[in-house]
Amino acid sequence: MNENTEKRINPFFQPYGTPHDAVPFDRIRLEDYEEAFMEGIRRDNEQIEKTINNPAKPTFDNTIINKDDDTEGYYDLLERVSTVFFNLLSAETNDDMDALAQKMQPILTQHANDVRLNERLFERIKYVHRHHRKLTPEEKMLLDNCYDGFVRSGALLDKEGKDKLRQLTEEASMLSLQFSQNLLKENKAYILHITDEKQLDGLPQTAIDAAAEEARQQEKEGWIFTLDFPSYSPFMTYSTQRDLRQQLYMAKNTECIHDNENNNLEICKRIVNLRREIAQLLGFRTYADYVLKNRMAGNVKSVYKLLNDLIDAYKPTAEKEREELKKSAKVDFELEPWDTSFYSHKLQLKKYNLDAEMLRPYFQLDKVIDGVFGLANKLYGISFRENKDIPVYHPDVKAYEVFDKDGSFLAVFYADFHPRKGKQGGAWMTQYQGQFIDKKGENVRPHVSVVMNFTKPTKEKPALLTLGEVETFLHEFGHSLHGMFANTRFESLSGTNVWWDFVELPSQFMENFAVEKEFLRTFAFHYETGEPLPDELIRRIVKSRNYMAASACLRQVSFGLLDMAYYTKKDAFTDDIITFEKKAWKKAIIGKQRMDTCMTVQFSHIMAGGYAAGYYSYKWAEVLDADAFSVFKKEGIFNQQTAQRFRDEILSKGGTENPMTLYKRFRGGEPTIDALLKRNGIKRQTK
Repeated sequence: MNENTEKRINPFFQPYGTPHDAVPFDRIRLEDYEEAFMEGIRRDNEQIEKTINNPAKPTFDNTIINKDDDTEGYYDLLERVSTVFFNLLSAETNDDMDALAQKMQPILTQHANDVRLNERLFERIKYVHRHHRKLTPEEKMLLDNCYDGFVRSGALLDKEGKDKLRQLTEEASMLSLQFSQNLLKENKAYILHITDEKQLDGLPQTAIDAAAEEARQQEKEGWIFTLDFPSYSPFMTYSTQRDLRQQLYMAKNTECIHDNENNNLEICKRIVNLRREIAQLLGFRTYADYVLKNRMAGNVKSVYKLLNDLIDAYKPTAEKEREELKKSAKVDFELEPWDTSFYSHKLQLKKYNLDAEMLRPYFQLDKVIDGVFGLANKLYGISFRENKDIPVYHPDVKAYEVFDKDGSFLAVFYADFHPRKGKQGGAWMTQYQGQFIDKKGENVRPHVSVVMNFTKPTKEKPALLTLGEVETFLHEFGHSLHGMFANTRFESLSGTNVWWDFVELPSQFMENFAVEKEFLRTFAFHYETGEPLPDELIRRIVKSRNYMAASACLRQVSFGLLDMAYYTKKDAFTDDIITFEKKAWKKAIIGKQRMDTCMTVQFSHIMAGGYAAGYYSYKWAEVLDADAFSVFKKEGIFNQQTAQRFRDEILSKGGTENPMTLYKRFRGGEPTIDALLKRNGIKRQTK
C-alpha cells in the first residue's frame, strides 16, 4: 500500500482521463489541493519570469497571450485547482476544506498582488497597449481589459501605495471568506424541532414529510424544520402557529448578529471600509465609482435614477397591496414580518384560488428537468444525455453531455438540486472549465454547473417543486446557456464573463417561460395520475402573476439602495450597522421596520459574492429581459430564428464587445422600462 501511495500522482498534474476531461472528483484528496495551489503559483511565477526577461520587443502575442503549452495539454494549473476548490467550498465543504481555505486565501491573494503589481510585467503590457499590431475587436477587448485590470489593481501606484494596497486587499479577501463561513455555520446550526403533532397545523403534507425525513436523518423523533429555503418557506407560508413562525423568522433574520464567534457586524463594517480605502487609493471618490466605471450603468447617478424611477412607478401600487393585505387579514394585531407570507397566501387563495401546493404535484423534478431541457431543444436544437461515467462530487449531482443541433459536443452540464449540510443556501451557476480556442485551434468546450436548494424527495414522494422553484431552475439554466453557448477565442471573455449588470439578462430572460401555457404543457403532468396541468390552473397562474409584484419589486430595490448606501460612502464607515441599514432603504420600505433584525450580516451578494455596488444589476437586467422577451412574444415564444439571433448576438459573444452594442444588435434599439411596466401591470404615475 505504501508503494502505491508513493507512486500516486496528484490528479491536477495530469490529464484527467475522464469523459471530456471532466474533473475527477472521485480521485481528488484534500492534500492534493495545497500541493496543486503551490505548484500552480510556482508555474505562474516561472511563466512571468520568461515573459519579462524576453529580450524581444513586447508584442500582443509574446506578452498578452503568451502562455506555454503544457507537455500534457494546455491548461492553467492554478486556475484549474482554484476553480474546483472554491466551487466545492460553496457546494460541498467541510471543516477541513474551510481550514484549508483560511490557510490558502492570503497566499493566493498575495500571489495575485505579486502579478498585478509586477512593474516589469506592467511596463511590457503598457508598451503593447500603446504600440500594437492591428487587432481584432476581441483581441482589442482582451488587451484593454488586461491593461485596465492592472491599473485597477494598483499598477500605477508608487511603492508606498502598492504596499498599502496589498495590505488592504489581503485583509478584504480574508474577511469575505470569514463572512461566508460564519453565515453557513449559523444557518446550519439552527433547527426547529417539533414533537407535538398539533404544532404542524396548516402545513402541507409535503412540508410535514420533508420535516419527518430531516428528523429521521438526524436520528430524532418528530419533525425538524431548518433555515434552508425548502423548509423555511412553506413553514412561514402555511403554519397557523404564529409563535413558531416568529421563532423561525427571528432565527433566520438574526443570523450573525449574536454575541458569538459567528458575528458578522464588525466584519461588514471593515469590509465596507476596506473597499472604500482601496477605491480611494486608486483615485476614485467611492467604491461605487470604482465599480461602475466598467458597467452598463456607468455611474452612481444612473443607478439611482433606475432605483428611484422604480420606486416612483411601483410604490403607489405596493402601498395598495399592503393595505389590501391588512384589510383581508382581519386581525386585531399589527402585521409583523412573520405574518406577511401567511396572510399573503390566504389573500392569494381568496383572489385567485391559487396556492403553491396546488401546483406542486404537477412539477415533479424529473419532469421539470425534461421540460427545461426540452425548452432548450425547442429554442436552440440542443440535447442533453446523462452520462454516469462523468464523475460527480456528491450522489445528488447529475452530469450530462450536451450536444448541439448538428450533433457535435457542446458542453458538460452538472445539476445539483438539493440542500445538505456542507452546501451554501440559495442558487447559483458556475463552471469547472471555461470555453476557449487553444493554440492548436481546438474549441475547448465548457463544463458548467447549476447548484440549487430544492425540495427533497421523501420515501413516499418524488421531489415536487413549487412554481417559484421552477423559475429558479430556469434562471440558473439561463446562466448555464450563456456558458454553454460561449464561442470566443479567449476564456476570460467567454460565457458569463461580461459586465456585471448584463450577466443577469440570459437568466432572467428564461424565467419568462415559467408562466407560458405552451411551455407548461410540455412537462407539467400530475406525478400520480399523469393528468396535464389543467387549463383553469394555468389561467389562474397567468392571472395571478402580478400578485404582490410591486411589493416584490420594492424589496429588490431596497436591497439595491442598501448596497449603494454602503459603497457610496466617501468617509470612514462608523455607523451602527442595523440603524444604517434601516435608514438606507427606508424610501423603498412599506410599513414599520424591526430594529432587532439585520439583513446586512447575511447579504452574501454584496459582502462576499461579487455584487458590491452591483446589486441594482438584477433590476437593470430585468428591464433588459422584459424588453427582450417582448420580441419573442411578438415573433413566437419558440421561434427558432429569434432564438438563434439571441444566441448569436448575445449568448455566444460573452464579453467580446460592449453589452449595449450586443443588445442593440439583437433588439434593433436600446431597451426601455415600458415592457417591464406592462409585464407587471404597472401604469406610469403622472405628476
